[in-house]
Amino acid sequence: MRVLSRGLRAAFFVLALCLWGGITAQAQDTASEVIVLKAEGAVTPTMASYIARGLEEADQRNAEAAIIMLDTPGGSVDSMMDIVQTIRTSDVPVIIFVGPRGAQAGSAALWITLAGHVAAMAPDTAIGASSPVGAQGEDLDETLQQKGEQYLSAQARSLAERRGDEAVALAEDAVFEARAVTAREALEANLVDLIVEDIDELLVEVDGFEVEVNGKPRTIQTKGATQTPIDMTPLEQILSILIDPNIVFVLMSLGTTLIIIEAWSPGGWAAGTAGVICLGLAFYGLGVLPVNWLGIIFVILAFVLFLLDIKAPTHGALTAAAIASLAAGAFILFGQPQMEPFGKLSIPLVVGWSVLLGVVFFFMVMMAIRAQKRQPTTGNEGLIGEIGRVTQDLDPEGTVLVWGERWRAEAVDRKTVPAGSDVEVVEVQGMRLRVRPKRLSD
Repeated sequence: MRVLSRGLRAAFFVLALCLWGGITAQAQDTASEVIVLKAEGAVTPTMASYIARGLEEADQRNAEAAIIMLDTPGGSVDSMMDIVQTIRTSDVPVIIFVGPRGAQAGSAALWITLAGHVAAMAPDTAIGASSPVGAQGEDLDETLQQKGEQYLSAQARSLAERRGDEAVALAEDAVFEARAVTAREALEANLVDLIVEDIDELLVEVDGFEVEVNGKPRTIQTKGATQTPIDMTPLEQILSILIDPNIVFVLMSLGTTLIIIEAWSPGGWAAGTAGVICLGLAFYGLGVLPVNWLGIIFVILAFVLFLLDIKAPTHGALTAAAIASLAAGAFILFGQPQMEPFGKLSIPLVVGWSVLLGVVFFFMVMMAIRAQKRQPTTGNEGLIGEIGRVTQDLDPEGTVLVWGERWRAEAVDRKTVPAGSDVEVVEVQGMRLRVRPKRLSD
């Protein structure tokens, strides 16, 4: 019996060890997961779709929370509203982290930060300066300015009221007075919840936070959570690059040039196809950027002048005017203050690229002039200047052999030219040639 008792105790001990190991393994397997998204650069439709995709994946993975690491000077109000709606309807708690050090949450990013269930900032960061401007970056007239401010202010109050009166007042100041504040000032006004150095510290500090997700209370458990970054897809990265005004300008002008080259020397397909692709990509950027469409008139005028110089060469005068028109069009099209979040237009690039295109078109003009001056080499006109041999005396008419064919011919001076003599064709009259004796200098 003792042996049996000892055996049972040993069996229970082994079973307990197995159960403990299984429970531990299960606990490790079910460790909480946090999805990390990086929203950098201007607020655009691409950023909005990226955040929506990331939060959807966080929900599918049953993540404990999603962190949006935010660093943006602002951007499209429409895209901002899409992001705000995506965050507020998310089934996963969303933590907005303005970081790393030196990052900013300017203009439209204020609303994104306020939309988060938890908001944090890194030291040396800033938030605010959210006054509305026109679609072309200009100051609005008094009526539109008031409407824009009231609408954005209402949105800000709606998002900030859960944070208290001081946060609401600061959000309104950001709209009405374009006020921006530091991370410390934002924390003191309860505009954000935390100041942390990085995501690791954020996960420790936010553990145990009680938030409301879609009307239901929820306690965030992020201690020891694993971080799963979700990056932009290659397509999203490309679309993010295409909103740079410098790239849009190059694609737009290059595409137009390639199409003109295809039309000028038809028969191929590579130049035309590449041109259409470039223009398609450029139009995507133009659809996102806050451009001044007056500039497109100067861009179109530039290419009209390029074409006119090819069709009716002026030895480069119209090409020079086209270069100036193209550069002016670019500065008008992309030179508005609201363009700043999307990138600054490079003056050296615009001038250099315009001159380069001018050189290309000037080369095409020179080729057109040379083609006009070139002696025809086909058809009846190609016979002029050719050397033939008299096969029947020209007295003053007879026959000559030119291009391996016999032609009726007549001597221009009405003098006799004996058979076997070399003659030069000087005129073609239907099927009859007018010739003269070949000069010794020839």
